[in-house]
Amino acid sequence: MMFIFIISFAFAQDSKDKVTYEKETQIDFEDLEIEGALVKPQGALLIDRKRATFNPLIKLRTDFNPEISTSVSEVK
Repeated sequence: MMFIFIISFAFAQDSKDKVTYEKETQIDFEDLEIEGALVKPQGALLIDRKRATFNPLIKLRTDFNPEISTSVSEVK
């Protein structure tokens, strides 16, 4: 089994064809004429769209009178 494995490496060929790539490729689009139509959504879709509403997780307080009165008594 090992003999067949070693022989397979002996018959392997090295590829002598080396691929070389240019350092920089330039493509000229000046002679091309591109035709097409502008596709965009209809105006009705944009007008009817509404903002999402979420339940507030933080309740804003309008007065802090109880906390202020307790802090005054703690300072004395």
